Amino acid sequence: MLGPFIVQSDGTILLEVSHPEADEARNAITPFTELLTSPEYIHTYRITPISLWNAASAGLTYDQIAERLSRYARYPVPPTLLDTIRHTLERAGTLTLLPTPSPHTLLLSIRPPASRRELLSYRQLARLLEPSTPDLPPRDDALYVPLIHRGTIKQLLIDLGYPVTDLVPLQEGEPLPLMLRTTTRSSRPFALRPYQEAAVKAFTGDDGPGTGYGTIVMPCGAGKTVVGLALMAHYRTSTLILTPNVAAAHQWIDEILDKTTLTEDQIAEYTGESKDIKPVTVATYHILTWRPDHTQEYYPHFDLFLARNWGLIIYDEVHLLPAPVFRITAELQAKRRCGLTATLVREDGKERHLFALVGPKRYDIPWKDVEAQGWIAEALCYEIRIPLPEDLRLAYIAADQRKKHTIASTNPLKDRVVAALLERHADLPTLIIGQYLNQLERIARTLGLPLITGRTPNRERERLYREFKEGRITRLVVSRVANFSIDLPDAAVAIQVSGTFGSRQEEAQRLGRILRPKHHHAYFYTIVTRDTLEEHFAANRQRFLTEQGYRYQMELWSEDELT
Repeated sequence: MLGPFIVQSDGTILLEVSHPEADEARNAITPFTELLTSPEYIHTYRITPISLWNAASAGLTYDQIAERLSRYARYPVPPTLLDTIRHTLERAGTLTLLPTPSPHTLLLSIRPPASRRELLSYRQLARLLEPSTPDLPPRDDALYVPLIHRGTIKQLLIDLGYPVTDLVPLQEGEPLPLMLRTTTRSSRPFALRPYQEAAVKAFTGDDGPGTGYGTIVMPCGAGKTVVGLALMAHYRTSTLILTPNVAAAHQWIDEILDKTTLTEDQIAEYTGESKDIKPVTVATYHILTWRPDHTQEYYPHFDLFLARNWGLIIYDEVHLLPAPVFRITAELQAKRRCGLTATLVREDGKERHLFALVGPKRYDIPWKDVEAQGWIAEALCYEIRIPLPEDLRLAYIAADQRKKHTIASTNPLKDRVVAALLERHADLPTLIIGQYLNQLERIARTLGLPLITGRTPNRERERLYREFKEGRITRLVVSRVANFSIDLPDAAVAIQVSGTFGSRQEEAQRLGRILRPKHHHAYFYTIVTRDTLEEHFAANRQRFLTEQGYRYQMELWSEDELT
């Protein structure tokens, strides 16, 4: 039988979805590719330098990658592509940072030595690299890096296609005795799941040089927070945890108290509501990037990074890392640091900076694997396409691109679809999720549902989240504030009425709101206005989930059905 995909010399792979081996082939190539497009019949993947470097960091070799391509390829794999893959993976071993006898200088080992001349030809690099120092002699196979430029040099080199292997030992932080509980405070048995143990082991390794930093990629609902707690228990050191919002910060604190031996007086919240600092401190990205004057580059709360001798920094939802925090992260290369995320996708294309500054991908488990093991719910995904009302078509035609997206996304016929879906799943807890506040306010008002947006005070948000979790309310309208790190375990249906253009990570996070394990299926609906720009953006949003093995069933609703 002919193989399920065609491999092209530019690194793209065309996968025939209907082929009997399509799922098997997709699982084989996902660790070293990224999905570009996913129409009904042919999905297009691409091999990139960052996808190969992350694969190498996770243990994949050139021989394994070449074998997987050859096994499923319909025609011979182009030799030029195999050469490119080999060369790209070889670059991953070209540069290594090592300690020197000088406490203020690092050694950048270069293999082969001929690459030394190339590095010095880049003006930005040459300013930071030193052929020798007063204490250290010149070497043909190395250059010296001042300690303060440890992160900056890694960031510049990754932009030039040279990932750096950092084997400089990390600093020990303040000791903090703690253990994971075997029974939670809420009296439930507690133990790590097998894949959570594997993630911790992949991150910590043998605790030698080259370990203690990197990213862990796991599906929403799979227990990334628990992995963070296990790392805290492994290193037993003071820890700074950065989260997307106040609700997520509170959930981290609740989880720490529920599942570790730490007590309330050892944990602090550093947010807009409270600014305490203790051995374990949970902060938000928002407070760190706040500044009194937006014309100045001064961020007063960056002092938090120096407030204690942190031994571990955890970046929750690391794919959201704001640009200013990248800057301080470059200065924290001596700290153990872990990024947690469901997807490394960044729409600004800065995945390589996560690789350089937080660390490479240490562990990644496919969503469908976790689903098959019963740890997250089986999700059924639907795209419902509806027409644009006649009275909005002229305005749509005359609008610019952004306004077109707004008109299509806030199509008033979507309100009727929401009402029909609520009736279809009358017995299941449901979230209605969207981007545009006017649309969400209209839906909440029309259907008499509670609403959470960025304007909702934190106390009110948490009250509504708590009542939803307790079953006192079963329908909740939420804006993008609920995209990340919100634990609503009983939610079984998500209805997406609008999104942030083509954001793949947003689609993944929204599906994640309903993936907590339950005794029934989870249902994820995306409502899209047919024959508009929204169709294009919806297809882009779905790429990541399609890569994970999810398939969208199409439903076409006519205007007559909605009247």
